Amino acid sequence: MKSVLAALAVAFVLFIFTFYVDGEMGIILIAFLLIAPLLSLAMAVYARKRIRVSFDCDGYVKKGGELPVTVTIEKEGWCPLAVVEITPSASEVFEKQEKSYRFSIFSSEPVSFAFNIKALIGGNGEVSLPKISSCGFLGFISLKLKEGLPAAKSVGVIPEIPDVKASSQLFRNIADIVTTSDDDEDKDTTMLFSANTVPGYEHREYIQGDPLKRVNWKLSSKKDKLMVRLDEAASSVQPMVLVDLYRSPSAKPEEAVVKEEKILQSAFGLARLLVKQGIASTLVYRGSDGSMTAESVENPDAPSQILLKALAVKVQPGMRASLGAAGSSSCACVIASSDCGEGISALTEAAKGDGGEVSLIAPSKDSPNSTDLPMWYLDGDNNFKLV
Repeated sequence: MKSVLAALAVAFVLFIFTFYVDGEMGIILIAFLLIAPLLSLAMAVYARKRIRVSFDCDGYVKKGGELPVTVTIEKEGWCPLAVVEITPSASEVFEKQEKSYRFSIFSSEPVSFAFNIKALIGGNGEVSLPKISSCGFLGFISLKLKEGLPAAKSVGVIPEIPDVKASSQLFRNIADIVTTSDDDEDKDTTMLFSANTVPGYEHREYIQGDPLKRVNWKLSSKKDKLMVRLDEAASSVQPMVLVDLYRSPSAKPEEAVVKEEKILQSAFGLARLLVKQGIASTLVYRGSDGSMTAESVENPDAPSQILLKALAVKVQPGMRASLGAAGSSSCACVIASSDCGEGISALTEAAKGDGGEVSLIAPSKDSPNSTDLPMWYLDGDNNFKLV
């Protein structure tokens, strides 16, 4: 409507100027105003097929920080191009992008500019340039590029892994289960020794660099020093933390990313607490190829390193996690899921089939629980509370 009013205003001024001020000059102005838009349109059409735009940014940024993005515009041919308009976009983990950038490309040298995007929520995000337009030299024509748009870039926004308190009941439950499992393995070893005069596995004192999953915690507490098995420790004494970033196809992305961030913090916070307290665990998450990946957490730096791998993967709506990569059974399985409602039963039943204790971690105390399993959430004081 504004453009129509502006055109009518210009036409009225030309009418007054032509018939009441200077007729010859008025005719020249009318000719110019008729020809100039046509020339601008021709240049916009010409430029649309000769614009090449690319951009670059880091693959990770900390939550609360700013991601620098550098955009480069190149042209083909010697003819100067008029106005190019670029409107960047970013997914829900970033601050909404509304600003457009305009540049004139006259020389053969590429034109570059940079802007920053603030990271607001931890998780996987995308940065893209979905709208690139050729506007001609007058600027009021806008022809979008339909081909040759640069591919979106995946960016992991790194949330802070909370320091979960060791007084949390969930941790104490897992520690008790691990100790009991070690005790059971001691009994099994004694039986093997009695029957075959050869123990199922032997022990020695812990040496720097030994995997924590080989530590026999029950024997270590009796001897008041860390003792490790000489053969491969049974994986059943190693608790499992499974990350299920499930997003319903009907969920609002801006709400889903908040829940997913909370699950990442809860799962990796629990894994770091376990290893700091001397209990190795297995983290199961979706890898870059789309399949489930299991990695052992045996040192305090491992959760941060594994988190980067998990953040590099885009959440696919409607896709649940699975236990496929977890291997054999574990003494305890904690499923950290962004949606513990209907649909999680297949995952929990599979976890129950392994024979260990199973519990859930939800984003908040208000999360639905469609199972009969205990469900926990991480509160503001970094304590796991039972729902």
